[in-house]
Amino acid sequence: RTFAQFEIIGRVGKHKEVGNTLRVSIAAEYGRKDDRGDFQSKPYWNEVTIFNENVAKWVRENTQPGDVVRAFGTVRQTQWENKEGGTEYGITMAAEDFDNFSHDERRRQALRHVVMHEAAPAEQVSLTMSG
Repeated sequence: RTFAQFEIIGRVGKHKEVGNTLRVSIAAEYGRKDDRGDFQSKPYWNEVTIFNENVAKWVRENTQPGDVVRAFGTVRQTQWENKEGGTEYGITMAAEDFDNFSHDERRRQALRHVVMHEAAPAEQVSLTMSG
């Protein structure tokens, strides 16, 4: 079996419904430090297409702009005829797997928030007693 695949780790830009598919723009960062040691951002935007309705539903419900995600899938070359009768070529990156690293971080932060609030009453008691 032969196939072409891709993997992108980057930040979500936006979701766009197109027919029965969901398209997600993702910025992969290729920045570098310049001669003075300052970081120079150089993002490249890629658009992945999600054909699987279950994956699309998960992405709609679990990602938002700015989230760090990983998209993995197959690459397909496409072609079509333009208005002038010429042939145009493009690439479809069909995402079959989608992970949200920011979702995990938000979960960890929420857990820390809960733990801090559970500890707060004891701290308040000790402050009251020492005051």
